[in-house]
Amino acid sequence: MMALSHMSSWKGAGIGAGLALIGMVGRKLAVQAPTALAGDWDKALAAEHRMALGLFDKLQDSHGSASGRRTMLLMQLKHALGKHAMEEENAIYPALREAGMQAEADALNTDHGYVKQHLYDLTDLVKDDAAFQARLSAFRTDIERHMRQEEDDLFPKLKAALDRKATTRLTRRMNQEGLKLA
Repeated sequence: MMALSHMSSWKGAGIGAGLALIGMVGRKLAVQAPTALAGDWDKALAAEHRMALGLFDKLQDSHGSASGRRTMLLMQLKHALGKHAMEEENAIYPALREAGMQAEADALNTDHGYVKQHLYDLTDLVKDDAAFQARLSAFRTDIERHMRQEEDDLFPKLKAALDRKATTRLTRRMNQEGLKLA
C-alpha cells in the first residue's frame, strides 16, 4: 500500500512539473507573439521600439510618490529592452557585420552598454522624482536616436542586402533569440 501511495505522489509531481513546463512555454510564446506576428525582422523590431517608447511615456507620467508603480514599469522596460537587445545582438548585428557594416554594428552594441547604464542608474532614482525624470529624459533622447539610426538607415541597408530566403532566416533567428528571454 505504501508503494502505491509513493508512486502516486511521484506521478502527481510529474504531472505538476509537466503543467509548469507547458505554462512556461505558453508564457514565452505569448510574450514573443507580438514580435513574431509583426512580420519580417525589421518590422518586428520597429514594433518593439514603439512598445518601449510607450513604456517610457508611462514612466514619464509616473510620480516619485508612486514608487511601486514606477518600479513595476521600470522592470517591464528592463525586460522589454533586454529581450530586444538579445534579438539584435545575437541575430541582427552579426548580420550587419556579414553585410559589411562592422563599425555600425559595433557602435550599436556600444549603445546597448549605455542602455544598461541608464537602467542601472534609474533603479537607484525611483523615489527621487526630479533626478529620475531628468535621467529618464536623457535616456529617452539617447534611445530614440539609436532607434532612428536603426530604422531609418541601417535596417533598410541590411534589408536591401538580403534576399527573401535570408530575410526569412534572419527573422526566424531573431524570434528564437527573443524566446530565450520572453
